[in-house]
Amino acid sequence: MAARHRTRWATGGAALALALSAALTGCNGDYSPSDTASKAESAVGSIASGASEAVESATAEAQRRLDDIQDGIDAKGDVRIGTPVTGSDGRVRAEVTVRNSDDSTRSFAVQVDFKSSGGDLVDTVIVTVDHVQAGESATATARSTHDLSGDVRTDVARAVRY
Repeated sequence: MAARHRTRWATGGAALALALSAALTGCNGDYSPSDTASKAESAVGSIASGASEAVESATAEAQRRLDDIQDGIDAKGDVRIGTPVTGSDGRVRAEVTVRNSDDSTRSFAVQVDFKSSGGDLVDTVIVTVDHVQAGESATATARSTHDLSGDVRTDVARAVRY
């Protein structure tokens, strides 16, 4: 059975790249190399802080959206996530498998967290798997919202069956 999924409510990686680009291209010839390096370091620090806040904001929004699901049941135990793989586009993907242990057709919303090898949260997405028949399993793909580098791990943060 082919499952339909949607990725929603995720972090703003493009904004991070744009802000870094703007900060670095704003350097002009009136500054020494050390001034330029200091400005870049400051920009990266500000952006890292902003990125952290963006991930926190996206996580809070994902939690709120999952809380808003009417008649949702905790289904984390019915969800498995595959090994994350980085595609040629730099996005990390992982297969999400849900098992409907209910006696009627149900849909699932699964929050997938992407974490660095150090355990820091670097992205989060919600994947929906619609209309899973009673007793059946279905799969969908969680995809990071921006390029992630290094050893990225995935984790099912939360899952709701409705």
